Amino acid sequence: MSDSNAYWARNLRYLGILLSIWFVVSYGFGILFADALNAIRIPGTGFKLGFWFAQQGSIYVFVVLIFVYARLMNRLDREFGVAEE
Repeated sequence: MSDSNAYWARNLRYLGILLSIWFVVSYGFGILFADALNAIRIPGTGFKLGFWFAQQGSIYVFVVLIFVYARLMNRLDREFGVAEE
């Protein structure tokens, strides 16, 4: 496999994993499992966990995933010698 194909294959693998996490958190925790998660309350706030994921949690996870992706891509760029330094 050529370097460019290996680079894009790993990039697509990262994207697939991170988008799957985002889907599970936003759609799964915020919609599908919200009723089950609502049995748990966030300490100190009283908010139900399913409600929190639907309103704020998925957004926080999405922002964290952006930083994780940037870090993974910086490492991948350095590994394949295409880093912008």
